[in-house]
Amino acid sequence: MYEKLGITKEVEELVNKAEQKVKPILEQLDKNAEINSINVLSAFQKYRVSDVHFTSTTGYGYDDIGRECVEKIFAEVLKGEDALVRTQIVSGTHALTIALFAMLRPGDTLISIAGKPYDTLEKVIGIEDNPSSLKSFGIKYEEIDLIGNEFNTPTIVERLSKNNVKVVHIQRSRGYSLREAISIEQIKNIIDKIKEVNKEAIIMIDNCYCEFVELTSPLEVGADIIVGSLIKNLGGGIATNGGYIVGRKDLVELAGERLTSPGQGKEVGPTSGANKMFLQGIYFAPHVVASSLKTAVLASKVLEELGYMVSPKAESKRSDIVQTIQFGNPDDMINFCKGIQFGSAINSDCAPEPADMPGYTDKIIMASGSFTQGSSIELSCDGPIRPPYVAFLQGGLTYEYGKIGIMRAIQEMKKYIYGHFWVRSEKLLSFHRSGSLPDRLSFLILLLL
Repeated sequence: MYEKLGITKEVEELVNKAEQKVKPILEQLDKNAEINSINVLSAFQKYRVSDVHFTSTTGYGYDDIGRECVEKIFAEVLKGEDALVRTQIVSGTHALTIALFAMLRPGDTLISIAGKPYDTLEKVIGIEDNPSSLKSFGIKYEEIDLIGNEFNTPTIVERLSKNNVKVVHIQRSRGYSLREAISIEQIKNIIDKIKEVNKEAIIMIDNCYCEFVELTSPLEVGADIIVGSLIKNLGGGIATNGGYIVGRKDLVELAGERLTSPGQGKEVGPTSGANKMFLQGIYFAPHVVASSLKTAVLASKVLEELGYMVSPKAESKRSDIVQTIQFGNPDDMINFCKGIQFGSAINSDCAPEPADMPGYTDKIIMASGSFTQGSSIELSCDGPIRPPYVAFLQGGLTYEYGKIGIMRAIQEMKKYIYGHFWVRSEKLLSFHRSGSLPDRLSFLILLLL
């Protein structure tokens, strides 16, 4: 059956065996999706969503009852006082930029306590010089690295006790790093410590890739504002653009005035047909996020059994949808990404190649056969071409399509590395990957003989 997609029986059997080993984990993820679905459905019923809320506005967007309903739903589901959910927010980076510029003023200090944030924020903050950065407006920036995967609590507490920090930034997902995602439990513990010494500091959470992975929102454990993109988890693969800022009402209002203009804020902003897709997106999101997590768990188990370093491991607790695979060489990484593209519904006949991308210093390879450009809740795999050659796999609108994508990616690696021969011995596979180029050539000659 899989042969029509270019997948051999050997690869099918390999993946199916791994799937059986993680079956209890997959079942628990389905249960979590059910709990999150109850949360979403209760919000829809509380605010009596009806088809009248699918209508939209143009121009200034005055009196858009659908937009107001959408923002009530997001605030309710994420446990915030208010929400800003708009098509005018073009990405997670844009949402973060709006929130930061809304809350910070010249002379204020921003501190990141989870180390360096995403590459795309470097010019926003001013880590890399830019005339429109926070730094150019006289806003100071500091960062405190994680120790292992834990907050450096003594240093954070000492720094925050000085009482001259305006915003504390926590990026939950790993970005293009090898650290693990930050859990709700870790966030609660560090917020409790911060509030003991500085009740005025605003705690802002970059929640991208993390919504509905755990059953608790960061706002429930003391965060003041959370930010994310709707072409990730909460858009459910339905939203074609947009982002959200949810949390304290006063901070959300500031963000609204930064997005539009002072004095108008949240009262303007046409929805132009987006209300239905935002509502439908968050409605589907619990199931879609679970499918993405199940895809990641399966990929982790299969690639680990093939001898690659993976994080998280299949059995580990997860706090975001991202799965990393450390290939150790560029060829395996590139061919795995190509296989993900070949296993997609959109642009399956295209082969991704490493290329320069705005906001990044290294060439990036990005496989994304998605219905929405850049949607990372749809199955995608990308990463910078730099040692140790780590690919970041995320998404999967359904588990079935995610599983097929993994099969096709492994098939592409098999085709490239082994010249249509399949090596079953994990020791041989490990030797092949770790060896030098001459060793790998010698290994292939021995196989052919």
